[in-house]
Amino acid sequence: MTAHHHTQNSETPSRYYRNGPSHGDHNAIDFVQVRRRFDFCSIEIGRWVTRPERERAAGLFFDALCDLMLILQCTEEVISLRGSLSLQYGIGGRPGVAAHYNPGTRRFSLAKNAGPGSIAHEWFHAFDHYIASKTVLNADSRVFASYAWLNNAPLIQHPLNTLLFDCFHAIMLDDTGTQPSALFNASAAADSQLTTLYYSLPEELCARAFEAFVQDAAIKNNFLVAGTQATKEAELGLYPQGAQRLKINAAFSRYFRTLGVALTRQG
Repeated sequence: MTAHHHTQNSETPSRYYRNGPSHGDHNAIDFVQVRRRFDFCSIEIGRWVTRPERERAAGLFFDALCDLMLILQCTEEVISLRGSLSLQYGIGGRPGVAAHYNPGTRRFSLAKNAGPGSIAHEWFHAFDHYIASKTVLNADSRVFASYAWLNNAPLIQHPLNTLLFDCFHAIMLDDTGTQPSALFNASAAADSQLTTLYYSLPEELCARAFEAFVQDAAIKNNFLVAGTQATKEAELGLYPQGAQRLKINAAFSRYFRTLGVALTRQG
């Protein structure tokens, strides 16, 4: 499977809108602290990133990841996928691609001049990939849980997994569970118009649904997520809408809240 990516918005505002609690003194945040707080496997910074850019990005990342943790009601180990996830900033970007997740290296990369709002999308790709080995029997090392689920892979029975599969069901299938959802149909229509297979891939449907869930939370952070409401993609129905959106949000909320509680008990 190819690396999954988020395309870039042309406008790059100097300040990203954020409305959430303070997570500490911004002037003191650097990538060493980001790594230490979440226990990422590694963090690499591109050599063309200047010191002020690096410091600013570290603060934005720190806030975004702390906000995500609060929205999901989970712990640091979920954010770094138990220390297995690596971050890159300003390395090996491709023109027009703001961010991508590479399953082969378990690495999440953000371009230096990335449009805001791609973190939630790429983080979910990383999560979807990581959780496959916990939810799918004999999962291939590069498969995404959402893809395996839709393709009827043998599943590992566990109460947490059931809650995750509820999320996939709400995203990809209609209420009867026998037909594709409105989100899938809109995504497949966009793909056929563009003669591509991208928007309707299970892992892309789920990453966009996750973005919508994060954007609908009380905490707002445009560096973490943006664009699920008033964009061309949203108008095309490429993000969940109406009743389906509410159902997906509730399913994600239940899953991550329960996961957070389970991990806290273990800890």
